[in-house]
Amino acid sequence: MSAPSTEAVKVRLVKAGRTKIGYPARLLSDDGTHVTVRADWAGEGVRDFGFVRFEPGDVFTEHYWRDRWYAIKEVRSGDGTVKGWYCDITRPAVRDDSGDLVSVDLDLDLWVSADGTQVIRLDEDEFAQSGLAERDPAAAEAATRALDELELLAERGEFISLLS
Repeated sequence: MSAPSTEAVKVRLVKAGRTKIGYPARLLSDDGTHVTVRADWAGEGVRDFGFVRFEPGDVFTEHYWRDRWYAIKEVRSGDGTVKGWYCDITRPAVRDDSGDLVSVDLDLDLWVSADGTQVIRLDEDEFAQSGLAERDPAAAEAATRALDELELLAERGEFISLLS
């Protein structure tokens, strides 16, 4: 793993071919396969999912891989308390020509609470409605497999080992 950096990087989350959100982050490491960045909550105001609230002051340590179909975001409150991990099922991440870190969202998500007691699959209805299974069956299969893998690791208590 490379040494910690103060390099600024822009993270772009792409959905349905368009940038859903872009935000500044600090590059923590990039070993050629696993990229880790830290960013403040980039949403507007509070986003309450019922099982967790993302709000101003929250800090996200985000893990992206160039060879895996997911990204894992550790969420901490402003006082440093771990809220949990939000996992996006995505295509493998890339750095584009401008240096942006690009993650293509495939509509499936997983939430893992800080104490590991909540492992919640999210947005399976959106995934089914996205048409990915018809347009790109191999990508749809990889996405489903990635969600299943993360869920199993979380249920076994082996989830955190992915982040080292």
